Amino acid sequence: MALVEKNISLSEVFLSDNTITLRISRMVKAGQVRKIGARLYTTNMSESDQIIIRRNLWQVVGLLVPGGVVSFRTALENRPAKDGTVFVTGSYKRQIKLPGLRIVQIGGTSPIEGDMPFIEGLYMASQPRAFLENLAPTRNKGGESRSVGREALERKLADILRIRGEDELNTIRDNARSIAAELGLEKEFVLLDRLIGTLMRTRSAELTSPTAKAYASGEPYDPSCIERLDVLRAALAEQVLPCRKAVHLPNDTFYNEGFFDAYFSNFIEGTEFLVDEALDIVFHGALPENRPEDAHDILGTYRVVGNFDEMHLVPDNFDTFVTLLKSRHSMIMEGRPAKHPGDFKEKPNQAGSTLFVAPELVRGSLQRGYERYQSLDDPFARALFMMYLVSEVHPFDDGNGRISRAMMNAELVTGGLCRILIPSVFRNEYIASLKRMTHHSDPSAFVRVMSFAQEFVRQIDCTDLNSAKRLMEQCNAFETPADSLKLKLPQRVEI
Repeated sequence: MALVEKNISLSEVFLSDNTITLRISRMVKAGQVRKIGARLYTTNMSESDQIIIRRNLWQVVGLLVPGGVVSFRTALENRPAKDGTVFVTGSYKRQIKLPGLRIVQIGGTSPIEGDMPFIEGLYMASQPRAFLENLAPTRNKGGESRSVGREALERKLADILRIRGEDELNTIRDNARSIAAELGLEKEFVLLDRLIGTLMRTRSAELTSPTAKAYASGEPYDPSCIERLDVLRAALAEQVLPCRKAVHLPNDTFYNEGFFDAYFSNFIEGTEFLVDEALDIVFHGALPENRPEDAHDILGTYRVVGNFDEMHLVPDNFDTFVTLLKSRHSMIMEGRPAKHPGDFKEKPNQAGSTLFVAPELVRGSLQRGYERYQSLDDPFARALFMMYLVSEVHPFDDGNGRISRAMMNAELVTGGLCRILIPSVFRNEYIASLKRMTHHSDPSAFVRVMSFAQEFVRQIDCTDLNSAKRLMEQCNAFETPADSLKLKLPQRVEI
């Protein structure tokens, strides 16, 4: 809201000074402006003080601490602390309390080289300055500490190394060296130098952040991915999960299930054939002249999921896990040499808005995930965790969905449980449940969808291939995903 009274143009929040004091007093009496803090006024007469201050946060800070430097944890986090505190370096110490905002002004050095102009005369501390300030000793006298703490600081350094590389860390270190004396933070620079050197494995310092330790050890990982895996592991461990037992023998039932496994797993990835075409490819060696690579996708997948011995192999240590992943991926993607079968990716990949784990973090993320996988006893839980782990890390250029489902079903077969198939018509529910887990850390839909898909398999007798196909057709299994069509169960049961 802007208001003009005798050529005075006022913003929604403003400071009174000697030049306009009398006019502001008249406007207050007239109900045109009101006071919300010491010398701080607003033209907004309807909303609460807290809402107004939150909307004009940095303008308020700039008005009350002109020429101040947004510093310490606020400069690293780029937002107020959880309790609404903003830390600013000024010419002397003081605190300013307003509804929903506490400004802690710390006496210190005014803006120096590298600090950036911000809002209303404020400056934002440079990243090197912020790192040095956050390493300074601090005593918490109530409220949030002015430092983010060692673990958070190390994690921030590790993120810079992961995303921008060693050159960026070296630049931060060089700039920090040049300003440390001016800030009186020489001891803090010595510590920062050791931390950066340890991350790049040229120095040695005791680290507290698991992420930073992983970098220093040479096996960095994606912390956000591991956080989601922890959520899923906890959900799977605490639930009483279904136990749909199955007897797996090297007979027609096993191989027919393997066919449908390979068919559906490719269909939902875009390798679409009519069922009869796929049957000719798998069981009669018929390769369509115009689609040889697509045919090899189905054949390669069947070589894994239709192999009785292969589907009874599960990892008993991390090295075996990696070996199984790579060997199965090599078989599945054999027909696409440009996708580097059996080799972990060297370039980032994503699907829509989902950006998967960076190439240099793949092995470390898989290792941390495997540690969590091996803590689960239930074969259904291990299967779902394995599937999500591989899908979420996305360790290969292509074929990640197929290899993740193959790894999952090997867990189920070895554990004496029914496989999980994702019929074509069920693709949207399946993908949505994965996105729900990835973007909202909510495993409930994922567990529910996979349980329903397993129940579908349990109710399909695959002894005779044609009979199984007809029953699946009646259940809409081969239909293209659509809102009007749903996967039906042969028997109506509550899942």
